[in-house]
Amino acid sequence: MRPPQAAPAESVVGAPRPAGRPDQAQPAGPGGPARPVPPRPQPAATHHAVLCVNAPAMAASGPDGQLRGHGLHGFYRSGVRVVARMEVRLGGVEPLPLQGTLTSAAQARFLGAVRLPGDLDPDPALTVERLRHADGVETVTVRNAGSRPARLPLEIALATDLGPVGEIAAGHRPPDLPGQVQSAGLRWAGPAHSATVSAQPSPHAVLAGAGVLRWDLEVQPGARWSVELRAGLETTAPGPRPPGGRGAGVPLPWAEPEVRCDDPRAALVVSRSLDALGGLLFADPDRPTDLYLASGAPWRFGLAPADALWAARLTLPLGTRLAAGTLRALARRQQPAAAPGQGQGPHRPEGLLPGALRHGGPELPPTCTATEATLLFVTVLAEAWRWGLPRAEAAELLPAAERALGALRDGLVDGFVTDLSRPVEERSAHPVPARAEVQAQAHRAALHGADLLEAFGRPGAEEWRGWAADLRGRFRERFWVDDLSGGRPAAGLAPGGQPLPAVAASLVHLLDPGLSADGGRHESLLDREQTRLLAQRLAAPELDSGWGLRTLSAKSPRFNPLGHRSGAVRVHETALAVAGLAEAGHENEAGALLEGLLAAAAHFEGRLPEMYAGEQWTPGCPPVPHPGACRPAAVSAAGAAHAVFALAGVRPDVPGGRVLVRPASTAPLGELELTGLRVAGEPFSVRVSRIGVAMVEEASAELQLVAR
Repeated sequence: MRPPQAAPAESVVGAPRPAGRPDQAQPAGPGGPARPVPPRPQPAATHHAVLCVNAPAMAASGPDGQLRGHGLHGFYRSGVRVVARMEVRLGGVEPLPLQGTLTSAAQARFLGAVRLPGDLDPDPALTVERLRHADGVETVTVRNAGSRPARLPLEIALATDLGPVGEIAAGHRPPDLPGQVQSAGLRWAGPAHSATVSAQPSPHAVLAGAGVLRWDLEVQPGARWSVELRAGLETTAPGPRPPGGRGAGVPLPWAEPEVRCDDPRAALVVSRSLDALGGLLFADPDRPTDLYLASGAPWRFGLAPADALWAARLTLPLGTRLAAGTLRALARRQQPAAAPGQGQGPHRPEGLLPGALRHGGPELPPTCTATEATLLFVTVLAEAWRWGLPRAEAAELLPAAERALGALRDGLVDGFVTDLSRPVEERSAHPVPARAEVQAQAHRAALHGADLLEAFGRPGAEEWRGWAADLRGRFRERFWVDDLSGGRPAAGLAPGGQPLPAVAASLVHLLDPGLSADGGRHESLLDREQTRLLAQRLAAPELDSGWGLRTLSAKSPRFNPLGHRSGAVRVHETALAVAGLAEAGHENEAGALLEGLLAAAAHFEGRLPEMYAGEQWTPGCPPVPHPGACRPAAVSAAGAAHAVFALAGVRPDVPGGRVLVRPASTAPLGELELTGLRVAGEPFSVRVSRIGVAMVEEASAELQLVAR
């Protein structure tokens, strides 16, 4: 997502709120002139940042490794900047930057060079290596490859503002706090937090006023010298306990598969995507064994229910533990029933999950992530159960799914679902446009809800199947727009029933009807011919940039290649299109989109950001980064891995004792072997040949294998 000031973005549960708009004039008083205000600060950008993430901590700097205190630079923990400045100088000069790169999601390595004063050799004798971990540990190592001893001072300048990441993201720079000398380092105190930096070995001098730690070095030829710096944060004000990261000894909530493929980009993108997801893992403070994924770093480094559910769903081929932890954490956050005395006035429906409005772009209305998350809760539970979530765990979560269905039951306005977060009375009195993807999500939730109710002996299954059938009929009748190309689904309907003209990538949700019994797919809102026409539209250059799907057609007069809902490529939507098109039999279109996604991933070193510019692919030119994209982002990382997994076509029904394997017959990546997936909690391995024939090489003995 964009930085907080850039657009009305959805909220993150437990994250700091963005600062208010600074460019609004403030009246001096009744009848007085408005006071002039300074221009709005430039929001921080991330596209050049080296960002290390290990929830709840992160660190950001430029490629030279220096933390300079401006922009996003710094070490952070739980949304607070612990250290804003950490600048290294050797002999009074900054090392010449040579390389700065991530070695994993949580760690980075920076290398610089320094020439010895008075050295006639043009090659630098000294190298300075910085190994940084997101948790606030940095090791600085000076190596002397020259022929004479290096005698010079090493100085590390430190400062902090203890600023909240929301304000920093909006471009605000709080003033630095005064430092105090403490044993082996410095300390800074603020109203709610205090920060420390300690060094080992201890510095020879500490200049608190300047915030400088100093060592007088003598490094012999061929020798090295190192110092370890540790940044820490203490909370001094009372408040709710923030979520922590995955604790020591707690395993990852997914299997770590091995990918072998004729196209090496596939293995790289899966490996780097799972590494990124590992850095975004939070433990729920109410139950630390329940893990869920933060939406993304740095802007949305907290629980966004819709994104957490999407990421859990897209990683189900690797096991159900992440889905179970996410569902339990969110069930505890559902909207409760109205308290006594609140039944007379408007109130939010019981069962709703948290969420705010998400900007819809220039041609479409906003969408409510509370609606998306509430509907997705039912789908993730149903599909996790199909993949092998134990029956007892599914039964424990079923009441929460029933409450989510209850929020949907009264959600129709003029026959379609709009914003479940608005009170029922307000929806009827002030209707808003109905978006196509919301109908797809509601239709899928109704069918998945029916599956769960029937399987667990609860009433209402046939009622929900009838509800879905009625919605499907209305959608095919009123959402379809005929045109010279044969027709297309409308992206939305205005309250009067007028189709909204936008051609948007959000239509890919219509290709995602969800997993059903025996490894099949639920019926789609579109019929076969309508699906074919949508596949053609998605593959056309107006939406397919060559790097992935644009969020808005390039033919739109409001198209902006950097608009996060008006033309940028969002990895998640492209990944859904790849999987949905392949499953619907449109494999050539799916292969073309996957090629664009993998080509972009290669330029991003396998670490796909949340989004990038929707500029048209040009030979020899890399994709253009988006300055406000989260890197990493949970849904894009999970989506990129899912796009590869989808080619194997593994579709389980563990309660039915079956697993269907239906790979893409075109084999767009050549031979593909996936080892170490999880179905029914057991290892599952499949190999797809270059002619699209699948062979299951490892599976639970309790499952009947079906290939077609």
